[in-house]
Amino acid sequence: MCEVFISANPESYESRTRSVRLHGVITSIRLENLHWEVLEEIGRRDGMSVTQLIEKLYDELVQARGAVGNFASFLRVSALRYMALQARQRIPTDLSVAIRSLEPHQVLQDLPASWASPAQRVRLG
Repeated sequence: MCEVFISANPESYESRTRSVRLHGVITSIRLENLHWEVLEEIGRRDGMSVTQLIEKLYDELVQARGAVGNFASFLRVSALRYMALQARQRIPTDLSVAIRSLEPHQVLQDLPASWASPAQRVRLG
């Protein structure tokens, strides 16, 4: 069982720090290389650079929650969530399908309750 995980390229779990400008403020974000690769793929699907994607995620998170806690952890979870939703066939693996073209309610329907915020569980329930 463990070979599935330990055979990963060590470079994929090395961390890399990127400086990102969010509304004129430069901030550093440290993520593992694999997370950066997944975020780049998500952005490409909607014609955005990884920086543009990060800024969009930041803005929408602030709008939805009013504050941002651990943003690097949020980005890691976003990358993991993307991959998990692909594995559950909620997000197509066809990279030509833009994420923005998907219906969020359909993508999120009937997922484990722990995957949704309390407010989202009420809306989807």
